[in-house]
Amino acid sequence: MIACTLTGYSRASYYRHRTGTSVLVAVPIPQANRRQPAALGAGERAQILHLLNSEAHAELSLCQAFHRAWDAGDYVASKASWYRIARAAGQVKERRRQATASPKKIPELTATGPSQVWSWDITKLRTPVRGVWFHLYVIIDIFSRKIVGWRVEDHEDQHLAEQMIEDAVTANGRRPHYLHADNGAAMRSTPVALLLDKLGIGASFSRPRVSIDNPFSESAFRTLKYDQAFPDVFDTLHDAENFCRWFIHEYNTNHRHSGIGWHTPNAVHEKRTTVISAARRRVLDHAWRQNPERYAHRPKPPTMPRTSDINDHRTHRNRRELSHAG
Repeated sequence: MIACTLTGYSRASYYRHRTGTSVLVAVPIPQANRRQPAALGAGERAQILHLLNSEAHAELSLCQAFHRAWDAGDYVASKASWYRIARAAGQVKERRRQATASPKKIPELTATGPSQVWSWDITKLRTPVRGVWFHLYVIIDIFSRKIVGWRVEDHEDQHLAEQMIEDAVTANGRRPHYLHADNGAAMRSTPVALLLDKLGIGASFSRPRVSIDNPFSESAFRTLKYDQAFPDVFDTLHDAENFCRWFIHEYNTNHRHSGIGWHTPNAVHEKRTTVISAARRRVLDHAWRQNPERYAHRPKPPTMPRTSDINDHRTHRNRRELSHAG
């Protein structure tokens, strides 16, 4: 068939035209509409779904239901067919009854100044004895980041927590509007709840297993344990108290915190940031006038945030709106 090759004519077309079979006998049936002799009938599909949802099998996985029906003499079709039919009916996912507990409310707290919202938590300090820990209780003001109350004990106790909170309020000279904590036993205890009610302080709690609901306490503990002077172990309770006393003094007095415009917690808590920022601006202006070519524009000192939030409600509202729009 050299001629077909030279002319670019299909050999199949040549033979079809030559034999006169180019006319279609009938319109081809689409593959999806062709009858499959091995396909299950509607009755068999209904029988499989009936077996899956029967009282005996409703709480079982599909594999369990298939093999139990098989042992009972109701084979109907292969396990792959059972899966295919169950998938089409939306029953491949978890078929057992699921817990329907109501979702936990997201704690949303906002502080616009010191002594409005406090957060507290307990962290463990290692001792030389395996499985034995000291417990550091800490209360932190979420706006100023000042540690306003603390104590170190050899165990976690609700009455110790109650006393620490009461001492912190007394030392601070005013009570916060809210005290936030996680869901530990001491945090949820009756003595603490009664004290907060007595002092007129609102209680707020993190959601179970959601670490981001208590970020300020967690951040303070990270700063503590990543300090170069932090010991690997504390031999005695006295050693732990001495170190924590030194650290908390340094943290409140000298630690420049990135979340509060690189001011110290004490400066923010005592509302001295305006004077400090003005002094910083004067130093920057002097440097700018001395070497203006080093700056693209007049430098400014870092600013203090206007609010401090636990789960900023604006962020959550935007997320909810986006989810509804999607």
